Amino acid sequence: MAEEAPEPTPAPRSGVLGRGSYSEVLRIGEILRKETVGGILLVLAAAVALIWANSPASESYFALRDFRIGYEPWHLELSLGAWAADGLLAVFFFLVGLELKREFVAGDLRSFTRAVVPVAAAFGGVAVPALVYAVINLSSPETLQGWATPTATDIAFAVAVLAIVGSHLPSALRIFLLTLAVVDDLLAITIIAVFYSDDLHLAPLLLALIPLALFTVLAQKYRRFFGLKPAAAWFILLPIGFAVWALVHAGGIHATVAGVLLGFAVPVIRSRASGGPGAGPGLSEIFEHRFRPLSAGFAVPVFAFFSAGVAVGGWSGFLSALTDPVTLGIIAGLVAGKPIGIVGTTWLLTRLTRVTLDASLKWVDLVGVALLAGIGFTVSLLIADLSFGDGGTTNDHAKVGILTASLTAALLSAIILRSRNRHYRTIQAEEEIDADDDGTPDVYQHGQPHHP
Repeated sequence: MAEEAPEPTPAPRSGVLGRGSYSEVLRIGEILRKETVGGILLVLAAAVALIWANSPASESYFALRDFRIGYEPWHLELSLGAWAADGLLAVFFFLVGLELKREFVAGDLRSFTRAVVPVAAAFGGVAVPALVYAVINLSSPETLQGWATPTATDIAFAVAVLAIVGSHLPSALRIFLLTLAVVDDLLAITIIAVFYSDDLHLAPLLLALIPLALFTVLAQKYRRFFGLKPAAAWFILLPIGFAVWALVHAGGIHATVAGVLLGFAVPVIRSRASGGPGAGPGLSEIFEHRFRPLSAGFAVPVFAFFSAGVAVGGWSGFLSALTDPVTLGIIAGLVAGKPIGIVGTTWLLTRLTRVTLDASLKWVDLVGVALLAGIGFTVSLLIADLSFGDGGTTNDHAKVGILTASLTAALLSAIILRSRNRHYRTIQAEEEIDADDDGTPDVYQHGQPHHP
């Protein structure tokens, strides 16, 4: 009697937010430690600005913010606040470009199955807050233009909160938050370039292609041309990068776009002529180590100092701001729209595709991280300025909404993640066991899940 053929085994469903590779965990952990310091400085700078702007000495704050310096023929006579927004934030977005390119070239996200979830979640976390804001401001065309204000996540602020309340959370959640925020920033800068660039001047933009091409060639082939050590390459590339920034600024596109383009131009992996991937860190990693302290420790906090200073007008002024559809749209977009977009998109993926939440996590973990992504500070403040102009009641109310929403999202996420952190603390020691003493925890070698 012939044996019956066994039924085919169904294809396994891949887990969403799995651990990833141990090398990626170590790299992300180093980035998050640096961003934590930057987040603390950012919060302190914003607090000082808010207190100063509402103190008896408030006029001196606004006089400092509006003090103009620069060279007008190059369209570079700007206020200190504008220099911080247009200039210093370009450093921040340069790092965004570096990080995003590295994720897709050499990180875990070079795999489509790992990239699809955080990328899709980022799109959901941008679309839903924008829709929420638009619905609330639908009857007011003059405020509807601020629809993109609640779409961005402030990685430094969010990571600072995560470091305080989530020291034992799974590394997968930290990687997810960082990836989500990086893609989120890319979407935000795309929105800025497309929707918030006006009065375009074609000649400077075309001229910007020349130094950008030169920057790209020298970044890729700097050893062949100059024989320089990687650490010294930035002495040549920095002036060329500044020329790209200045021409893009003069062309009418927000100059932070230049930062992302320059970041994309830097190679992640060393060429074969330079020894290949095994010959040490590439130029992207070297630049990241050099510029991240500048971004997190100076550029972003200074921008926050000049942008977060808003004259609230006391308790009555705060309550008045809360009745403005702009304020309500931003708060609802960040506190409710962000987590709904992120968690909802991830949930849909688990229903429509062959992915499922990793066995080591619970949906409440994702809700906590999604609430954390509702901290929209740096880029949200930038978009508010672009939407409503510097100063003015509408812009002040928008900033009240951003500050209120960011604080609310931070508190709500802290409540959830602190509880989950206590739970994960009890199983973390088991995950760090390295039975064969090879330097890599066994859980990253054998993929043994720990069920919460």
